[in-house]
Amino acid sequence: MMKLYYAAHTCALASHIALEDAGAEYSTVRIDFAAEEQRKPQYLAINPKGRVPALITERGILTETPAMLAFIAQSFPKAKLAPLDDPFAFAEVQAFNSYLCATLHVAHAHRMRGYRWADDPAAMEAMKRKVPDSVGACYELIESKMLRGPWVMGDSYTICDPYLFTVAQWMEGDSVDPARFPKVSDHRQRMSERAAVRKAIAEELG
Repeated sequence: MMKLYYAAHTCALASHIALEDAGAEYSTVRIDFAAEEQRKPQYLAINPKGRVPALITERGILTETPAMLAFIAQSFPKAKLAPLDDPFAFAEVQAFNSYLCATLHVAHAHRMRGYRWADDPAAMEAMKRKVPDSVGACYELIESKMLRGPWVMGDSYTICDPYLFTVAQWMEGDSVDPARFPKVSDHRQRMSERAAVRKAIAEELG
């Protein structure tokens, strides 16, 4: 049985939802960021990066959300969470998830984790001020060019959908008005109505 290490209000929610979507047998372990459990030796032995999520599988430990989502989709092909029989379409799924990971999430992190990139308090404040613009620009691209509708890849639900839903929860905190992005907002609303999403959120916030 797999074990997911997560913290509430983080990108770990995407993998949590995907595990539910897949009908996987798994357990969860909550990492308390307020207590800095992610920096303690017990967790660093699991994920030396000191971040969440981490997924323990029978073959070893996986980190990084795009990799974990792909692993879940490939491990449970009957759930049809990715176009596994179409190399190009699967690459498109990977491209979308990589954009969320490498661009949107990084832009978001400038709001509260500027210390990763700078030591000067003024520089960190400048990064924080830029977040509404940089994150907003990411959603402009997603809205106009990447989100096909009704799901990210079109008619078929994929591992892109829980990932977009997860990061879209942070828009208001980043001072980005969801009303600017009706397709993203509609997607977020429909995702919130799914049983797997509700179950994962309830567990993480419980």
